[in-house]
Amino acid sequence: MDVAGKTPIGRPRGFDADAALERAMVVFWEQGYEGASLADLTSAMGITKTSMYAAFGNKEDLFRKALARYEEGPAAYVARALQQPTAREVAVAFLAGSVGASTRPGCPSGCLGVQGSLAAGEAGRTARDTLTAWRDKGRLHLHDRFRRAVDEGDLPPDADPGLLARYLMTVANGIAVQAAGGADRGELEQVAEVALRNWPPA
Repeated sequence: MDVAGKTPIGRPRGFDADAALERAMVVFWEQGYEGASLADLTSAMGITKTSMYAAFGNKEDLFRKALARYEEGPAAYVARALQQPTAREVAVAFLAGSVGASTRPGCPSGCLGVQGSLAAGEAGRTARDTLTAWRDKGRLHLHDRFRRAVDEGDLPPDADPGLLARYLMTVANGIAVQAAGGADRGELEQVAEVALRNWPPA
């Protein structure tokens, strides 16, 4: 113990940090950044506030780590979609992945990247900015992939990679909002199918 009677920072954690972060991710996904109180988070994680701060930092730090966890887990479909051989297959896989993540059994409906900052006031500005940057990163990855598709002749020369990327992101975000509102997987798969009917031909 130090002179203040507190446990030294070097004390080994008595909990599974990965499991705790997974549970924090679900709380943020379900309640949003602003709606998730420290009590909600620590209760779900099974740790004290002191342990949370020691292991993950403050609430904003924890949120960033939870978002990274989400990107590696439920949202990993984005990276997989970008590896598809044609632009259309990228678009199909991206929207299918969005539907799957937004209607994942045992998880909150919708997308952490969309739900996380809805109705966020001044207290949630940092989280909102973090999520805006996260969504923009995904859109830019799509833009670069579609630019390559134009260069390779997989998309017509007059296709607008930026517009196509924003279109897909808009549809995916709408899918997430609809899922959170109760739309089921079958309904959202139909939405994705309709959204791709006017995809530019190769």
